[in-house]
Amino acid sequence: MRIRKMFRFENAHIVRGCTTRRCSRSIHGHSYRVELIFGSSSLDRGQMVYDFGLTKGMIKAYIDAFDHAITLWSGDDPEYLKSMKRWSERWVQIPVNPSAEQYARLFFLLVDRVLAQTEMVNGEHGVTLERVIVHETETGYAEADRADAYSTSLGAIDLAEILFSDRVREEWENPYMFEELLGGKRFVNPESV
Repeated sequence: MRIRKMFRFENAHIVRGCTTRRCSRSIHGHSYRVELIFGSSSLDRGQMVYDFGLTKGMIKAYIDAFDHAITLWSGDDPEYLKSMKRWSERWVQIPVNPSAEQYARLFFLLVDRVLAQTEMVNGEHGVTLERVIVHETETGYAEADRADAYSTSLGAIDLAEILFSDRVREEWENPYMFEELLGGKRFVNPESV
């Protein structure tokens, strides 16, 4: 059985190297929708695959980090990166070009890691993230599954290379949650949200 949870965020970026001149040479923004598709062959005590309320913690915080922010590619021009960080309070620097395809892979890796390091307390069993769909526009989206997210031929994504601005981190309930995630900390789902 599968369930879907959708999140939204507003974000600006430049996608270097793409064919469309406006996208590759001008900062522009999108109203993104991110669909997370979870699956399990069993249901929890509430007869759910995974309570949607549980996605409102770390999972939502990581996606919300991109809201009203600029996403920067670490491989971009150093002067551009420096200037954007100077004039933007909210930014996220990622190790891949910020295309819809790479967003889908990146969000898959983040959410998959959160699930893998979370102790379930309401009878959930075998909950997995099956797909992530990132709608960049009303007519275009990118979709990633496990094979895509972990593919080295699509460009390996090392989560340790993601940088969140101080302002983004200050808005998190726990400003150190990313370091804790990278360090392998075990998280326990709340009994009630």
